[in-house]
Amino acid sequence: MRNPAMERLDVLVGSWRTTLRDAWFLEPAGLEVPGSAAVGWLGDAFIDFRWTMEGDVGDATSEMVLILGRSDANDAYTALYHDERGVCRVFAMTFDGARWELRREDPDMFQRFVADVGQGRIDGRWEASEDQGVTWRKDFDLVFERDPR
Repeated sequence: MRNPAMERLDVLVGSWRTTLRDAWFLEPAGLEVPGSAAVGWLGDAFIDFRWTMEGDVGDATSEMVLILGRSDANDAYTALYHDERGVCRVFAMTFDGARWELRREDPDMFQRFVADVGQGRIDGRWEASEDQGVTWRKDFDLVFERDPR
């Protein structure tokens, strides 16, 4: 049986076309990098979110995995992150059906993903802070459009 709070994440499940744009670390300015994401259930308890970029993203990661879960005792979502570089991170997560946020506040860097979830589309951006959240820089915009296939 699925947890009702996890069931709310079902809107994320499916196949997505992605576009990374407006990344400060890519040249030329305005470059758009296509990709895809596959999102599905792992049993009844977790969401498996896999995102792959299909173009050159420089030193950035081109493959990412998020496992989304929940702690009922803390009334909180959690996201475990891994990428092809071997990087592992834990993000606190909120989701209200229209707004999706991931946030980590680690000694090396603060990072967040903020997205608006709509019908068949997710408009998000990744941001980072190297001064414990005093100032933020946008790393890139990331748009997900539901793949009709």
